[in-house]
Order: sequence, then structure tokens, then C-alpha cells
Amino acid sequence: MPGVAAARRMNAPRRAIFFLCALSFVGAAPGPPKSADPSRAAVRAATCESCHGTPERAPLPGTPYLAGQQYLFLELQMFLFREGLRDVPQMAGLFKDVTDRDFADIGAYFARQTPPRGSSRPDPKLHARGAVIARDMGCGSCHLPDYRGQKHVPRVDNQPEDYLVAALKAYRDNKRSGSDTSMNAVLYRIPDGDLQALAHYLAHQQR
Repeated sequence: MPGVAAARRMNAPRRAIFFLCALSFVGAAPGPPKSADPSRAAVRAATCESCHGTPERAPLPGTPYLAGQQYLFLELQMFLFREGLRDVPQMAGLFKDVTDRDFADIGAYFARQTPPRGSSRPDPKLHARGAVIARDMGCGSCHLPDYRGQKHVPRVDNQPEDYLVAALKAYRDNKRSGSDTSMNAVLYRIPDGDLQALAHYLAHQQR
């Protein structure tokens, strides 16, 4: 990504702003840049897959899958972890020596995989309630109608339900934020029951 290397010479807050601006500049790109090489990421990605699973193997409880995730979203999250701008204890220190080029390779590795499909059947009532909530909250306007995400907006379809519940509650309770605070505002004061229904609906999308 042009200019990202220069951003590392800035302090962390300034680097974050620079990186987000760079993402906005290349946001129209449909996927990883041609210079990204998934094969270079195989060893590092294997460490990720031990928790995040593979297209054939489910992730650990409470952990999202990365297969088929949006490239720019993956790149941004790795940057935030490395710079200490997103606090997840399980991820602490894992990206300390990871370069911007590594981000591109790892992002491409996962973005080009086929996302897994859920195997359990949805609860009809809970699924229907979640569908109404997703429609009324306009989830598809950013995550797209099929919830596959776009650019720096993540894929949320068929993600593990326990992970989705935890993530939605964290946004609502202002314990997590992304590159902006839109999710915190959208989910403000939404009751647990609605979040559970929404998570159930998203976790049981059909392709």
C-alpha cells in the first residue's frame, strides 16, 4: 500500500489516522493488491488457524472465522492490534514484529479462502425475529444485504453465534470500537434479547 511504510515513522495515533486515510484511498479495490502473496503467509496463517479455524474446521469457541473475510478489514484489524489501538488479550503481542507487507500477505491468504457454512439449523422464531431486527437496524446497508461485507466492513454471515453475541454486546457497552464509532451508536441500549436474535439470524445465513 503506497505510503504505509512511511506511517510507521510516526507515533501510534498519527499512524492510525494515516493508515485509515490510506485505506480510504484504496477502498475501491475489490480485494488484495497484486503484490500480496498468500504463499508467503502460510506459516504465520497456520498460527492464526489454530484458533480461528479453516474452511473445513470450526474456530475455537467465541472466536470468529477468518476464511473469506474482507481483505481491507483484516489488514486494518492487524494494524490496530500491532499499534496497540485495539485491546484483545488473546492477540496481545502477536503482531509485534509483523510488517505491513506481512499484513498484505496474511490478508490475501484468508480473503481468498472459501468461507465456511454453518451446519446447525436455525430456530424459526428466533431467526425471524433477528431478520426483522437486522432490517430495522439497516445492517445490510453497510454489511450488504447478504452480510458478506465490503472493503473495511467485515463479513458477518455464518460467523459463530457465540462470537457474534459477544461482539454485539461489546459494541453496545462501549467496550469495543472499530475504525469509527458507528456500531456503538447503532447498538446503543439494544436489549440482550434483541442482540441474541440478531446474532442467531446472522449466524444462520444461507448461500
